[in-house]
Amino acid sequence: MKVAVVTGASSGIGQSAAIQIAKRGSGVILTYNSNELDAKETVRRIEQAGGTAVALHLDLGDTSGFVAFRAAVADALRVTFQRDSFDQLVNNAGFAGMAMIEDVQEQDFDRMTVGLFKGPFFLTQALLPLITDGGAIVNLSSNSAQPHTTAPGYSVYAALKGAVVVLSRYMAKEFSSRGIRVNSVAPGATVTRFADDAFAKNPEIIPELAKSFALGRVGEPDDIGMAIAMLVSEEGRWITGQDIEVSGGQNL
Repeated sequence: MKVAVVTGASSGIGQSAAIQIAKRGSGVILTYNSNELDAKETVRRIEQAGGTAVALHLDLGDTSGFVAFRAAVADALRVTFQRDSFDQLVNNAGFAGMAMIEDVQEQDFDRMTVGLFKGPFFLTQALLPLITDGGAIVNLSSNSAQPHTTAPGYSVYAALKGAVVVLSRYMAKEFSSRGIRVNSVAPGATVTRFADDAFAKNPEIIPELAKSFALGRVGEPDDIGMAIAMLVSEEGRWITGQDIEVSGGQNL
């Protein structure tokens, strides 16, 4: 059995990715930060479908905890999966932040840099010894980093997601000697709890936003989760170093 580590899988895209990867036969080690209850619900849904999953706590903003997290992953691999390595890593965990450039506070800039770029960078570094040769990594970028999408207020978020795209390409080059594929996936607007649950709090924005999608609707978590599952699976075996927009043609 292959095993995947999926960060931020208590809801939204991460939850979908974990479930979709499990449907393809992989065991899943999924992480949560504050939302343990929903992480356990992800585990329950995977187990209900006949899969195997373990939920571990991870604070992506605290890089000092990554060595301990690697030990927890190694323990879960040994106890639950009788493995000493895993095959698939999905760096999904993150958060949004919005402010016009003239209003950005330095502490918010630093917090986002750690959560969206430094955290995934050093988490991947920490977990690399546990990733099997021939494995696969998917990093979550965003179509906000694409030239055709420029939303005022998202300069820091989009710039950091752009950094993730470049990082993914360099990871693909450096890790290729071990046969590890690395790609990034760039979702468009997707109905999740992102941005402080903006869609649930403001459902009236959804029909208007849908007009910007060539396929006529706003994205759902499974639209992205299935693409991620494909990329880390055998079907994606000849794809590496790519940033793949999965957005239903937003702003096309």
